[in-house]
Amino acid sequence: MNGLFRGFCPLDRRPRLPSGFGFALSEGIDFLDGAAWDALVGGRTVFMDRRYLRVVEAAGPANLKPRYALVHLDRRPVAAICAQSVLVRGTDLMEAEARTGPVAKRALRGVADRWAERVLVCGNLLSCGPHGVALAADVDPETLWPAVHEALHRLRKAERLHRSHDFVLVKDHFGAHDAAAPLERLAFKAIETEPQMCLTLEPGWRTHDDYLKALTTKYRGAARKVFKEVAEAGLTITRGPIDPGEAEALHALYLQVAQAADVRLVCLPASHFPALSAALGEDLRCTVIRRDGRPVAFVTTLRDGEDAAAYFVGFDRTEAGRAPLYLRLLHAAIEDALALGARRLSFGRTALEPKARLGALPVETRVHLQHRVPVMNWLLRALVCGVETEPAPDRNPFKTLAAAE
Repeated sequence: MNGLFRGFCPLDRRPRLPSGFGFALSEGIDFLDGAAWDALVGGRTVFMDRRYLRVVEAAGPANLKPRYALVHLDRRPVAAICAQSVLVRGTDLMEAEARTGPVAKRALRGVADRWAERVLVCGNLLSCGPHGVALAADVDPETLWPAVHEALHRLRKAERLHRSHDFVLVKDHFGAHDAAAPLERLAFKAIETEPQMCLTLEPGWRTHDDYLKALTTKYRGAARKVFKEVAEAGLTITRGPIDPGEAEALHALYLQVAQAADVRLVCLPASHFPALSAALGEDLRCTVIRRDGRPVAFVTTLRDGEDAAAYFVGFDRTEAGRAPLYLRLLHAAIEDALALGARRLSFGRTALEPKARLGALPVETRVHLQHRVPVMNWLLRALVCGVETEPAPDRNPFKTLAAAE
């Protein structure tokens, strides 16, 4: 039996020897040393920026509680950790059809309603990317990841007054990320997810027209058709900061998309969008599609270091049956990313086909999971071996790549 579970250490097992690291744990980002945090994060990602984190604390999902840690070595900060304590219910993991379907499926929902688990996430459930850990550049990551693991253990144990965490999830790692090997040695199991779709923005592209000129005739014609159909439907486009007076209208559009998702772990409140716009200022662009001045679709795009991220979209499903709103929003995200001076645009994980047709390429993405009970870690290994993800479609919309082929 000991040989069967060798290498799977339970989360409740603390290091037997002092690690030599010091830890500062917090429920609020402003309770930590801001200068130390900024020195480690260093503008790497907006999703670890204190401006963004304050918004998630004040106007984040109701079932999500941010948690933070600073790791010190010889009294020097060497790692910053963003975590989220989230309560996941069975219905959050059900397909949208099963949540709202006929009686047989509603019976399944009755079972799912009674299941709930609190998970400690190292990273951000509202974004796609490695947004949970920032390590000092001059310290070996192999040295620091065990300290990150200990910090997560301490955060998990501190939550026992409320509800214990059976799972710790570290998200996301791209390809052969440096953290993958240390995490697997710490008994985390890798799970491949759908790839993140990323569009490289060439240095010569200053405007959306520059992007269109780089497409082959077929794909450029398809893009212009989207613009034409939206205009002929009587819809107009506006850009600017999010008006707090339109927060409820934008939130209703967001919910039409969010509630149709097969997996919905968290749901943003209406206050999130205007609060984020006010906090990030010029680092956020919001494009709104309107009918007679009324919002019918929107997309938010954030400056993320040297890149940009399409953050959240929303659209009226009735209007989407009359005009290609979603495709127009994807093009708007490209326009906004170029205006932000980004070198790459992250479209996230969903809707792989339309994003591939815009030139986005898949980036292999994994999460790492650990359960506090050793036998569950062993079962996770068996389950993960059978997990399959849909491959991203192979599309080639650019002239230079087509000529090379």
